[in-house]
Amino acid sequence: MPAKSFWLMKSEPDECSIDDALAMPRQTVPWFGVRNYQARNFMRDAMRIGDGVLFYHSGCAEPGIAGIGEVASTPYPDATQFDPKSPYHDAKSSRESPRWVLVDVRVLRKTRYLALAELRRHEALADMAVLRKGNRLSITPVTPAEWRYLGTLLGSASR
Repeated sequence: MPAKSFWLMKSEPDECSIDDALAMPRQTVPWFGVRNYQARNFMRDAMRIGDGVLFYHSGCAEPGIAGIGEVASTPYPDATQFDPKSPYHDAKSSRESPRWVLVDVRVLRKTRYLALAELRRHEALADMAVLRKGNRLSITPVTPAEWRYLGTLLGSASR
């Protein structure tokens, strides 16, 4: 069995916040709308059911980690790519050959809010992908060491 991986997944809270996810059936949300090939490839090729997820609020006044979750499904086609009314529509994609996938994410718990500014103050997180200049990816890998360290800041992220 492959080793468990860890991910930071960004969501804009006005589209899907940690509280919205917790209110969903089984506290599970489809991670739709990813339109970056590298982020898509993480979901399609690297994510496994049970991988750890840092639920991160972005596109807001104070970005940061809002909760802990896990990957809850294998990848499957993102239906928004086929909907002409969706802001995530992709006219070049077809049901026979979809370009975009998603995974379901189950929120396990809300944590204290760990803002981006606070993340930057921890030397142990200095190499974290989300902190790199110019990084705009909506999904980034988190190392096991970063996950463990964040567990101490968030109150036991590791399970």
